[in-house]
Amino acid sequence: MVRAKRSGRRSGKPDTKAEILTAARALFANEGFESVSMRRIGAEAGVDPSLIHHYFGSKDDLFLAAIELPLDPAPEIAAVLKDGGLDGAGERLMRAFVTIWDGPHGDKLLAVVRSSLSKPSMSFVLKQLFEHRIIKTVNDVLGDQVDHVPARASFIASQIFGLVVARYILKLEPLASLGVDELAETVGPTIDRYLTMPIEHLVK
Repeated sequence: MVRAKRSGRRSGKPDTKAEILTAARALFANEGFESVSMRRIGAEAGVDPSLIHHYFGSKDDLFLAAIELPLDPAPEIAAVLKDGGLDGAGERLMRAFVTIWDGPHGDKLLAVVRSSLSKPSMSFVLKQLFEHRIIKTVNDVLGDQVDHVPARASFIASQIFGLVVARYILKLEPLASLGVDELAETVGPTIDRYLTMPIEHLVK
């Protein structure tokens, strides 16, 4: 006896996880993190949204998996900012940042950055990561001490991403050979300046 083929959304199968990731990447790249719901991703992948939670947990976790980021920067940023508040925050941020990049996830992080430099859709997704995970985290921790966090964060991003390109891609010396403490002590004060300098004239 031949069973009738079931219609409707699929239950889990070996390629379901990959199909969810494919759908999520396309939607995040085209419409942005905030605009896309788990239900929408499930519909695009042809699966029940509960399967997305089963495989990935939260929407944040799915986003990180979709862009193949090996770790979530938000908890680390929150921890270093809470440890001492605004005073010396720049040096602590740089020390944590360089430690991560010099660690076992460095190659994967570098692959993400290289991809963002060559693919417009990936650049957009990385921008969403910065806005949703990093700016939001800085605002949550320091929002009562620092004004215009998104504007200040953009200047901090220029310093951090510039450092990534110069140290890890171009390998400019002596920047490429400096240790974690040396970099934190050198670049940290610049981050502090971005966090505390008058910025009203730059904000429209």
